[in-house]
Amino acid sequence: MNSLFRKKSIAQIQADAAAGFSDAETVAGDNVGLRRSLGTFDLTMLGIAAIVGAGIFALVGEASNKGGPGVVLLFIFASVACGFAALCYAEFASKIPIAGSAYTYAYASFGELIAWIIGWDLLVEYAIGNIAVAISWSDYFTRLLKANGINVPAYFSMDYLSASRGFTDNQELMQGVLAQGQTLDAIGRMTGDQLKTISDKLTPNIVEAYTAWTTAPQVGGIPIIADFPALGIVFLITCLVYIGIRESKTASNIMVGLKLAVILLVIVLGAFYVKTDNWTPFLPNGFGGVMSGVAAVFFAYIGFDALSTTAEECKDPYKTLPRGMIYSLIICTVLYIVLALVLTGMVSYTKLAVGDPLAFVFGPEGANLPWVSGIIAVSAVIAIATVLLVFQLGQPRLWMAMSRDGLLPKIFSSIHPRFRTPWFSTILTGFMVAIPALFMNLSEVTDLSVIGTLFAFTIVCAGVLVKDKEFAGEKRFVPYINSQFIAPVLFLLVWGALLYFNGEAVRNFFTDFTSTEESAFYHKIPYFVFVLFSLAMTILCFVKRLSLIPVLGIIFCTYLMTELGITNWTRFAIWLLIGLAVYFLYSYKHSKLHQREEVASQ
Repeated sequence: MNSLFRKKSIAQIQADAAAGFSDAETVAGDNVGLRRSLGTFDLTMLGIAAIVGAGIFALVGEASNKGGPGVVLLFIFASVACGFAALCYAEFASKIPIAGSAYTYAYASFGELIAWIIGWDLLVEYAIGNIAVAISWSDYFTRLLKANGINVPAYFSMDYLSASRGFTDNQELMQGVLAQGQTLDAIGRMTGDQLKTISDKLTPNIVEAYTAWTTAPQVGGIPIIADFPALGIVFLITCLVYIGIRESKTASNIMVGLKLAVILLVIVLGAFYVKTDNWTPFLPNGFGGVMSGVAAVFFAYIGFDALSTTAEECKDPYKTLPRGMIYSLIICTVLYIVLALVLTGMVSYTKLAVGDPLAFVFGPEGANLPWVSGIIAVSAVIAIATVLLVFQLGQPRLWMAMSRDGLLPKIFSSIHPRFRTPWFSTILTGFMVAIPALFMNLSEVTDLSVIGTLFAFTIVCAGVLVKDKEFAGEKRFVPYINSQFIAPVLFLLVWGALLYFNGEAVRNFFTDFTSTEESAFYHKIPYFVFVLFSLAMTILCFVKRLSLIPVLGIIFCTYLMTELGITNWTRFAIWLLIGLAVYFLYSYKHSKLHQREEVASQ
């Protein structure tokens, strides 16, 4: 059992990295490492590139529709949770400036099995997260083409799953509309408001899905439906990442500058069209309505952790990496909060359930400035591409770190002698993102990516608790604050506030398991687990005097995980079980720590 939790010391991790990568990187007797070319500015821009993307350009509209103007509270809540996690990441990054992110930190804190689990989990975050980003990019790109008179057939710009479900669920509705004398071509050109005049249930997404399914070419009776723009952008970004880190950072810096300029334009110009009446009611659907958008809002924040995978390409990782993480998170949080206030002030939250909310508020329903909508459309295409770029940088370097420890085959850590990038892992990442992006649905992948990220954040925060005494006396990004009395007081204050302001809802939560599907017991299992977990953490804080910041990071992140529902927890558990099977079938025996133990025992 002890062998499952064998750890690598920080000195050993650094020594293994300095010694080289794998046999495949040796050229004329010399180790070929990654090229160090990233400074604080580059890392901050990469962090902004990862954070400001699909979440703010697309998913914030859905979150605003559910939570109303109060969605800013969710942005603040998510930023605080990310802030605690970012400080813990910065702590590890300054002590272990080695590629691998949370995987490497877990190896030093909890041992090999937990490190493998978190590494396997991060494959979900990067791969599935990038699938969602590629799909979102495709949506914006095809809308931009359509606005300029170039129509991509629906069956070549939509995933198979969405088309199939859209056709099956709305076949009767669409046939009724067509029976009134409308044509697919005519309703396909209508806006959402125009479709509402025909039927309250009709939306552009329903029309697009029905059109894709009924007009697609068929092979053996099976419609050929695939999202080819998503495939195209993944191919282009993968080529850029393959060529090198310097080229990637240059492209990222340029694109980030453009999208920041557009976001500032939206904020400044939109402020003149804000109607404060739109901020009332501030919480139209209560706190539950605000939290229902947690996946969309948190998806807007994930990505800053990908910076830690570039540690071996930083000029001075001890200083630049932590600063880049923290600076990018602060900048993006301020932008998100102000932008959310402007959006919900320009247009009623009830109208923001659209795929392109930033462009929508400058359309006929809002300021009616078509030229701004056009700029935003172009900017969204650029912004979402930068997110794809950073995530495509992250995953190959994670695989490289796992391969270097023997948990994956050596070829995963092979470095290209000319481009100085993990070439095989980069190519494989491209295939893993591009092929599913052809067929998968955005809503199917977003939540799973978020739960994987929150799990990684939780492990990193817990790792700081484990290493707290070891890090004592050094320069700290997570200063020790005794939680012995603070944590119990906070626990009692939170429960007291819940009972005082929403006592009936709390009582119903613990007693009502039959009135609706959502109130069924199995849907509440994650919440019950969290209540017990938070109580246990509070007791540990009192007994062990744990450090407050990582404790709060753990509590915030695990709470956000409960908001993702039992279905996502089940999918996530299945993915981790598959990972455990891979570990015991291959990685356990091939681990370099295992091989060293065998040599030592002989």
